[in-house]
Amino acid sequence: ANGSPGTLQSPDRDWICCQLGAREHYAIPVHLHRQGRLKALLTDAWRDPATPRLVSSRRLAERFHPALAAATVHHFTAALLGFEAKARFWARDRGWSRIMARNEWFQDRVVAALSHHALLHSAGGPAPTVMAYSYAARRIFQYAQSQGARTVLCQIDPGPLEDNIVAGAVAGQQHFKPDWQPIPPRYWELWRQECSIADRIIVNSAWSREALLAKGIGVEKIEVLPLCYEAPAGLAPPPRQYPSAFTSARPLRVLFLGSLIIRKGIVEAVEAARRLAGQPVEFTFIGPPGITLPAELSTASQIRWRGAVPRSEAARHYAGADVFLFPSISDGFGLTQLEAMAAGLPVIASQRCGDVVIDRRNGLRLPAVTAPAICDAVSWCLEHPEALGEMSRQAVVTSRGFLPDVVLSKLVESRVQFVAANLAS
Repeated sequence: ANGSPGTLQSPDRDWICCQLGAREHYAIPVHLHRQGRLKALLTDAWRDPATPRLVSSRRLAERFHPALAAATVHHFTAALLGFEAKARFWARDRGWSRIMARNEWFQDRVVAALSHHALLHSAGGPAPTVMAYSYAARRIFQYAQSQGARTVLCQIDPGPLEDNIVAGAVAGQQHFKPDWQPIPPRYWELWRQECSIADRIIVNSAWSREALLAKGIGVEKIEVLPLCYEAPAGLAPPPRQYPSAFTSARPLRVLFLGSLIIRKGIVEAVEAARRLAGQPVEFTFIGPPGITLPAELSTASQIRWRGAVPRSEAARHYAGADVFLFPSISDGFGLTQLEAMAAGLPVIASQRCGDVVIDRRNGLRLPAVTAPAICDAVSWCLEHPEALGEMSRQAVVTSRGFLPDVVLSKLVESRVQFVAANLAS
């Protein structure tokens, strides 16, 4: 592991973040570092300026945050590249085996780093709180608790209930040849162990909380903490101008940005676009494909396919749209909702995701993820262009309620309460 020393001097550095991937654009460690409370970030890959040979890697281009340039970061980039090189030779049908092996590999590295750097030792005070994300936290928590640390699991999705829902949807849509594999039972066995070990479990939506409770996770452990988002500096959106009526020359521009997979509602969205052919509406789908579309849909004039784009290009696509479509059949939250709203886009969203959309105020909530429901929502936008301007303004206001300082202050509060309870006992 490589590290860079932090510059914030504070006796309250009482959080260690263990993060496999760049989830939430590193929002939690960034916030904790700004508050002087981040002791270390341990992550699989990092675009470390001290290793220029690796900086040029396209895969690592966005594995960095300038706000953490002075933080203590232990990363395993070189080892990860070696792991991935070996994984290329694994059979395709071992996809979940590869994912599980990566999760175990990451935990091995984190435990070794925690021990080697004595990160859990805290002179004269309680051990730091260790935070890690679901499916790659079990052994980290076991070691952390053996050293007296408190553990917080960030649950990234609704867990096995979501898997059941997606499996049912996939079974009914095999003609789209979905790129989907069932999750092996062992995956969920390890997850249950993880949940049992964790002191607290953070979920990002009421829907995720409901899903975990349905699978027997104790209500006393679960806290709802939504995702947070802060738009890049200088990207405040200008007021959006909507026409008095949408026409073939100026159609309603609907944007779908995310993985083009069944879980995200791509089948229903594309079918809605097909049904709205002839109406002044244009659909743009951006993201890596996970289904095979019939030729008539892949070439339809009212549909534009853009493929996957780097995160850095997302702002341009938000700016060119009128509304954002998020019809996920299940999602732990759906960060793109906040990205879209921060860009001034009203959002059409499902019920099974983060509670961001307030119906007819900053967007529309779908009663169900079906093509007719999506058609109804898009048709409402076509018929009420005068309402979209105010929805756009309210969307920006809503996004500000999810700024890191607003949302993540609850993390620090929970740490203080935990330490006080321990002292009292």
